[in-house]
Amino acid sequence: MWRPDIDALAFQLDEHSASCMVHRRAFRTLLGFDPAPADCLRHFCEHEHAFRSAATAKIAHKELPPGTNLHLTSRDIARKLLSSPVTGYGES
Repeated sequence: MWRPDIDALAFQLDEHSASCMVHRRAFRTLLGFDPAPADCLRHFCEHEHAFRSAATAKIAHKELPPGTNLHLTSRDIARKLLSSPVTGYGES
């Protein structure tokens, strides 16, 4: 969901009992343009696995206790996008 109060996308990490936020500026870096909230949501939906994987990696790296909310940076997400197999463009 989009959080206009913090200009960020927020998604739940049920296995960690927390929320993860990604600021619109991170999406600007990832997408290469100043995105509207709808652009950010679309990018998240297209690459949700990479976002969730980045959150899991950050939780492990920082040893965050359950229930601790976190923010992802464009760098956190880009690492997972680059390490994920390319799908899309008509492939499944």
